[in-house]
Amino acid sequence: MATRYDYNLIVIGAGAAGLTGAYLAAASKAKVLLVERHKMGGDCLNTGCVPSKALLRTGKILSYIRRANEFGLAGATAQVDFALVMERVQAVIRQVAPHDSIDRYQSLGVEVQIGEARLTGPHQVEVGGRTYSARAILLATGARPLVPPFKGLEQIPYSTSDNLWDLRTQPKELLVLGGGPIGCELAQAFGRLGSQVKIVNLAAHLLDREDPEVAQLIEKRFQQEGIKLFNSHKALEFGREEGRPYLLAQGPVGPVKIGFDHALIALGRQANSEIPGAKELGIHLRGNGTVEANPFLQTNLPHIFVAGDLTGPYQFTHTAGHQAWYAAVNALFDPFKKFKVDYSVIPWCTFVDPEVAHVGLNETEAKQQGLDYQVTHYPLADLDRAIADAETQGFVKVLTQGSKDRILGVTIVGSHAGDLIAEFVLAMKQGRGLNQILGTIHIYPTLAEANKMAAGAWKRTHLPKGLLALVELFHRWRRS
Repeated sequence: MATRYDYNLIVIGAGAAGLTGAYLAAASKAKVLLVERHKMGGDCLNTGCVPSKALLRTGKILSYIRRANEFGLAGATAQVDFALVMERVQAVIRQVAPHDSIDRYQSLGVEVQIGEARLTGPHQVEVGGRTYSARAILLATGARPLVPPFKGLEQIPYSTSDNLWDLRTQPKELLVLGGGPIGCELAQAFGRLGSQVKIVNLAAHLLDREDPEVAQLIEKRFQQEGIKLFNSHKALEFGREEGRPYLLAQGPVGPVKIGFDHALIALGRQANSEIPGAKELGIHLRGNGTVEANPFLQTNLPHIFVAGDLTGPYQFTHTAGHQAWYAAVNALFDPFKKFKVDYSVIPWCTFVDPEVAHVGLNETEAKQQGLDYQVTHYPLADLDRAIADAETQGFVKVLTQGSKDRILGVTIVGSHAGDLIAEFVLAMKQGRGLNQILGTIHIYPTLAEANKMAAGAWKRTHLPKGLLALVELFHRWRRS
């Protein structure tokens, strides 16, 4: 007798990956159960993307007020009410929350249960004392901030990106431990709000996944805004001296004590792989604690799939949703049809000011791979709209394959870089080159023209000189 299941798919976790997977399953008319133990929307809505961008927006407005004289506005000032700023952040979360709510997903055909899920078999999940079965299970429990067991950590006031949003009193001196995207975004936001910010970073530069020129530009901007940088410093331990918290760090010239009022630990994220029952079922983990998966996003148990930060390798909301599409389709239609997840064109953006957006290879990676590539560099200081907006810091940097116009990768640093990169993402995904971008009409005056200008800069270095010489002779003949 054939096995009967309660559902086609059970999804554990209602963050970016889980919501996408559940929605796709319901849209394809499958019966799906979504289980979330805490809050719908996961980290992105509640503690990550949404609150951080709301905070960054306030910081951006303050930066414009401080630059008011550049725009002919004399005497513009603003007083920061930190508690109100943080309440606005919560208001933004509440406004976005209906997009990820139980009511919305139930209206889309998804059954939702709030409670902790326990895997009791390769097809069984227990929630609230009741067992549900499904032909396939999708694990999407996300990740949490990594907090190493530093000596003395219990003696100091600190936050992570999870609970920073509970603060209502602004730290006078904020220590940010970590120079990656989360640390840099929040460091700049708090600096603009008026905190004295100190970044302690193990790497030689901030944002060390980007090219050195990118890091140098961001570091210069941070220092202009009063942020103190301690690059190449290894955090050793925390302590107190005369009641004041400090970090003992090992720098290039020896140990140094760095005082602060409050610390933000921003040293990356670790997968929430401690799913009840997963160890007993023998689900394999990688050395870094993420769940191991094949190219179809199956775990070693073929009916259990995984997506998002739980498996990586990219810890972005958009890649979580991307993986969930593949995982859900494969879970629902295997063995009749399944797809290998496509990581060929993965964009990301760090929302510092100026923004840093990236897709494909950067120059550092191209060198490491020994590729034949060319670099086209277009400075935003030459762009009319950037000049009008007083947003001239940054550039568009395009890597192309040899002498061809095929795009290997793009880095954009500048205002709205995260929006501007989309044109290059589409071009790379569809196999289009710089000639196609150059031949596309862009509205004048817009920041998006920077993409066309970069394509034009590439074209000027690849003109057909022999043909142009013949054309010159042709025009000379026409004049005679």
